[in-house]
Amino acid sequence: MLLLAVGAFAQKGVTTFGIQVKPVIPVEFFDPLTSVERPNLKGTVELTGGNAFGMSIRVGLTNTLSFETGIGQIKRSYIFGLTNDTSGFTGSERVRFVGYEIPVTGLAFIRLGERVWMNTALGFSIDMYPSDVRSDLESGQIYIFRRRWVQMGVLGNLGVEYRTERSGSFYLGATFRRPFNDMAVAELTYLGPNFFPYPMRTALDGSYLTLDLRYYFHEDPEARLKRKG
Repeated sequence: MLLLAVGAFAQKGVTTFGIQVKPVIPVEFFDPLTSVERPNLKGTVELTGGNAFGMSIRVGLTNTLSFETGIGQIKRSYIFGLTNDTSGFTGSERVRFVGYEIPVTGLAFIRLGERVWMNTALGFSIDMYPSDVRSDLESGQIYIFRRRWVQMGVLGNLGVEYRTERSGSFYLGATFRRPFNDMAVAELTYLGPNFFPYPMRTALDGSYLTLDLRYYFHEDPEARLKRKG
């Protein structure tokens, strides 16, 4: 019975594949609202949520330390608004900004019970933004253009996972990610009489907090050793 438990929960030498879904959570502490102004004109861009999904590859270095990477897509959802005090115009609309991420992290595990483990992770992420985006109002628009096609950021994670003997592992946690530089620039433009443009620009830093839901497929260390042999 003891040998079975050791085989079920040991991570050393085991490569585990997982899938994940991560809803983006706007938090007031991380300043989800960005404002910009010029005479008689005000614009706002607010992160309202989003979602991320992807796959993970975890490699056990020891029974308590692992290396993890993978690839995922993230869709940040924003609502932008324009207000003109002179004309009385007020309008708002939604816009999404899509990116892809390749995280590289180191994980440390602490055993809390027979099948429950807590982990903390720290690392960095390689981020890719395939295109700029635009959304229109009746008398205005927003254009979000990326700073760079490839960027980098730091990320930290804390969570708890429940490991079964044959059905894989179930994980619940949270991740905070912050880029090293601003993610993009938002240009908000009010279109005045004769569609004369009044542009304003503000930076979007791209920081976010997610609730992480993951599932890791099961693999026994003994089965992996047999395939090697």
